[in-house]
This record gives sequence, structure tokens and C-alpha cells, in this order.
Amino acid sequence: MFTGIVEETGKVASFEKTDAAWKLRLEAKAALAGVAHGDSIAVNGCCLTVVAFDAGHVEFDVLEETRRLTSFSALKPGSAVNLERSLRFDGKVGGHFVTGHIDGLGKIEVLEQRGQDFYLRVRGPGGCGRHLVHKGSIAIDGISLTVAEVEGDALAVWLIPTTMSVTNLREKRAGDPVNLEFDLLGKYVEKLLAGRAPAA
Repeated sequence: MFTGIVEETGKVASFEKTDAAWKLRLEAKAALAGVAHGDSIAVNGCCLTVVAFDAGHVEFDVLEETRRLTSFSALKPGSAVNLERSLRFDGKVGGHFVTGHIDGLGKIEVLEQRGQDFYLRVRGPGGCGRHLVHKGSIAIDGISLTVAEVEGDALAVWLIPTTMSVTNLREKRAGDPVNLEFDLLGKYVEKLLAGRAPAA
């Protein structure tokens, strides 16, 4: 479990296919504090398991399905990635509850500065509009953000300059893919209501 508060942006050192899996090796600093083999770290919002690490790098195995269904398919050496260690039970929940299980890929339609702030509009996968709530929460590439606008399967958020400077959004452009995770509580409510039998 995570909170969508990015601890640092790491950098892709390598992302290569092996006989067993795709191997993702990242340059990192803050996310390595107290790290152990088997720990969970959110990489662009996707929960991955640490398989190896040293003083300045961390490695993960990535399933082909994960690579194909997430923005990982666009990663290359030098790409910036958002990193967050898993939530401790005695830690702060600064954003919202994020599982690290990506619901779908979004595509950036607009990312531009407006005044001192930044406006980000993302087109989600077909049918995702039912998960979008004005002023609700969403994780975009692992960043906890508040939905400011909803139009069908598209959403918009406003970003403060700090968010742009400390996340990978500073390198994003229109047309780039982003990982989306919709609000966990909303998904549970939808599942609960869908399972109710119709009134007699």
C-alpha cells in the first residue's frame, strides 16, 4: 500500500529482456533508505518487488504483461520514474490510499503552464469515466492528485510548481502515456452495488 506522495524521481539505468523476465535497474537514493530484498516500491505507481540493490541502484523483475499494460513500455535509459516506498502502519497518509495496481493507461492531451500553476488533461481508457469523480482522488504515474474536471473518459488536474519539479511530469509531453489508478474506495463501492440483487 502507498499514498501517492513521491519520495524521489529515480532514473532508468537499464531495462532489458532476459529469459526469465524483464529486468529494470534504476538509479535511486532516497528510496533505498532501509531497503531490503523483497520490499515493495511503487515505480510510476506500479508496485514492484525489490530483487537486488546496491549503494546507488535498485533492481526489479517486470512481467511481460506489466510492461505491456503500463507506461513501462515507453521506458528507456535515462527516463525519470516516480518512486515511493510502501506505507508503514505508523507513517503519514499524505495523499490517498494507492494499491500500486494499475487500472489502465492514460494519454496526456494537454500539459501546459497557466499562470504560476500547471494544467494536465489526460484521456483514460474507454469506460473509465464511471470511476472519475469531481474533487475525487486519482493516482497518475503514482502521484496522488485531485480531479478538477471530468468529461466522459477524460480528466484534468491542476499541479503546483513543486509537483512538477519533484516528479517525472517535468519531462512529460502531450501524447505521452501515464499509469492510472482510480480511487480504491470508489472501486469497492462500485463492486458492492453491482453485486446487489434487484429489488423485488
